[in-house]
This record gives sequence, C-alpha cells and structure tokens, in this order.
Amino acid sequence: MKKLIFSGLLTTLCLLALAQPSGTEASAEVAASPGVPVGTSLQDFLDAERKRIASERARLESDAAVRQAACYKKFWVNDCLDEIKAQRRIWVADLRRQEISLDEQDRKAKAAQQIQKTEDKASPEKQQEAADRRAQALKDTESRLERDQQKNADRAAMKAGEKSNLDAAASRLKGSQDKALGRSSQQTKSAEEVKKFNDRQEKAKERQARHERDQLNQSKPPAKSLPTPD
Repeated sequence: MKKLIFSGLLTTLCLLALAQPSGTEASAEVAASPGVPVGTSLQDFLDAERKRIASERARLESDAAVRQAACYKKFWVNDCLDEIKAQRRIWVADLRRQEISLDEQDRKAKAAQQIQKTEDKASPEKQQEAADRRAQALKDTESRLERDQQKNADRAAMKAGEKSNLDAAASRLKGSQDKALGRSSQQTKSAEEVKKFNDRQEKAKERQARHERDQLNQSKPPAKSLPTPD
C-alpha cells in the first residue's frame, strides 16, 4: 500500500515538474522565437539554436535512461516506465516543435534572400552594371583580336621580308654563277681559237716546206747516166 502511495506521489511530482518548464526549457522557448537578438545574424542564431536543441535532447535522453534504470528497482516497474515514456513523448514533441520553427525561419529567410537577389538583378542599377560588364568584355575581346591580327600581320611582313631577302640573295648568287660560267665559256672558246690558229700555222708551215722541196727538186740538173760497158 505504501508503495502505491509513493508511486502516486512520484507521478504527481513528475507531472508538476513537466507542467512548469525548467529554466533551460523556458529559455529555449524564448530563444526559439522568431525574434533574432540584436547584433546576431540569422544564420548564427539558427546554428546556435540547433546546437542548443541537440544538447537539450541528449541531456533529457540521458536523464530518462537513468530514471528507466531506477524503475527496475521498484515494484511497479511497468507503471514507472510508462510514466517516463509519457514524459519523453512530451519533451520530444516540444523539441521537435522548436526545430520545425527554426526550419521555417530558415526557409523564409532563404526565400527572402532569393527574392532580394531577383529584385536586385532586375533593378535598373544592376541592369546597367550588367550592360557595362558586357560592353567591357566585348571591348576587351575586340582589343585582343586587334592585337592578334597585328601580330599576325607583323609575322607575315617579317616572313615576306625574309623571302624577299632570300630571293635577292638567290638572284645575286645566280648572277655570279652566270658570270663565272660566262668567263669559263669565254676562256674555253679562246683556248679553242688559239689551238685552231696554231693548227693552221702548222699546216701552213708544212705546205711551205713541201713547196720548197718541190722547187728545189725542179731546179736540179738531171743526173748523168752511167757509161755502158763495152
């Protein structure tokens, strides 16, 4: 009987404790409100609240585990466990409600940021900035193309100059070769003419010598014939 009375008192005390949230839970509800403290960014506020909720959940789970272990030392074990489960459902739902509220604030903030970005892009100032960027990019591209074209023209002119120099050098070399060939041909022709002249001189000398021999033979008296024997 005493155990039943004690169990009933314990149950009443637990319910009273749950009806009046602790300082941590009360501050959690205040911190989870939509208002963000002055000087704190929304993202920092949301991150801090999520860490607080995770820490609170871990603390309550640990406390529930300790109380469940104590239930097995009591006579009315199932009643004790049921009470702890009921209490757990309450604070789990409360923490989940806080998380949902944070997620909703985060979603609304991101949606507002996206709308602001869209509006900023659509504003005349942003459109002018985008037009200026496109114009500058086009100008840079044209300047780069002009530089490339000038470089190509310079390379083409350099190659044309090199080819002209090579052609001129080849022409001068050919002229020198032609002159050398001309001199060689003239020298060969002169040598042939000298040889022909010498041949004519030799033939003339031979004819002169032959003529002189013929004249000499004609001017000699005939030879006396030998006496005939008696």
